[in-house]
Amino acid sequence: MAENSRFLRTFMRITAEAAKVWGPADRIDSDTPVVHKHDDAEKASEEQLAEIEVERDAEGHAYAIRKHRNVT
Repeated sequence: MAENSRFLRTFMRITAEAAKVWGPADRIDSDTPVVHKHDDAEKASEEQLAEIEVERDAEGHAYAIRKHRNVT
């Protein structure tokens, strides 16, 4: 247990020193809506994700599987 408290003290000291160099972490208003650009890169990403479905096995592992296309 003493090992955990020493690690935590060291971690907090390092983050305090980092805050002196780079300043405090930015805080944003969580109520502010996310603005989406809907540019070409986002459209291409959405098209790629539309072809994938996520399945889970009995142990809870998730797998991304490409949807089957009906080819005529």
